Amino acid sequence: MTSEGVLRVGIDENGLGPRLGPLVVTAIVARTSGKGDRIATSSPRGRLAARIGDSKKLVSFGDSVLGEAWARVLGRGDTPDALVDSLSIDRRAKLQQPCPADHLAQCWSTNDEGFAAEDGLLAQLRGDLEGLRGKGVTVLGAHIVLVCTERLNEAASRGVTRFQTDLFAMERLILHARETYGDELDATCGKVGGYNSYPPAFGPLAGRLFTTLAEGQERSDYRIASVGRVAFVRDADAGNLLVALASLVGKWVRDLLTRRVTGYHRRFDPALPEASGYHDPVTTRFIRASALARRDRGVADNCFERRAVPRA
Repeated sequence: MTSEGVLRVGIDENGLGPRLGPLVVTAIVARTSGKGDRIATSSPRGRLAARIGDSKKLVSFGDSVLGEAWARVLGRGDTPDALVDSLSIDRRAKLQQPCPADHLAQCWSTNDEGFAAEDGLLAQLRGDLEGLRGKGVTVLGAHIVLVCTERLNEAASRGVTRFQTDLFAMERLILHARETYGDELDATCGKVGGYNSYPPAFGPLAGRLFTTLAEGQERSDYRIASVGRVAFVRDADAGNLLVALASLVGKWVRDLLTRRVTGYHRRFDPALPEASGYHDPVTTRFIRASALARRDRGVADNCFERRAVPRA
């Protein structure tokens, strides 16, 4: 905490379990003071609850306009592609590094992309941010980590689970916020996997001195030297305004990037269904119906569908 207030971070993931598309982990960073401390760490209330809340209730696949609008008022860019660039803590060259040149377009083509949120909604959300600022919650920015299918599969081949990859991405966002905003912080993350004790599983945060404040199924809470307080909380998106906002932004990013993958293959075969990438009958049909054409075009399975960690 500084004289300017508490630096708070809310982090959540989108796309941990699907078959297609990337894992997106999002952080919302804010400074809070006075009653803003309670507002930022509680469920949104009143009219704001209609625009910040559980992304599973407020947006859906094919209708993530609200998430897009929040991304636009918190990020920068006059196209969806430029906006995602502004949110990502990794530059595009790093993200594209593992991409085979002959089907780079599967994940990076921006055909037919555009914004859908109307100016009135953007103005309303900017008004929400002003209202929060007046109550002691100043939202400073949104940041994302993108983990593509190839990188998830490469990690799985080394025995690194999706839960671990998700945790490592959260840790990177915590350290990025600490470095970018210059103060020790108070971070709330959605619970990852079935962990109760997190330090043995840490990646980027490993090796730092820490004090355990609480450990259990509902909440695991630590004070980490030179970083601040970091808590992993069950259903955090339902009870923490910043985590809920992170979930909304991440949902839009994940849907956009998944539609790139499915849209790339539908351009070759318009009969393919519009699939969400999740474990559902439409996605299963999409994967099966596109298999032969993907093979003929040389699209590597490793870049298309996720695999589980091999069994010992």
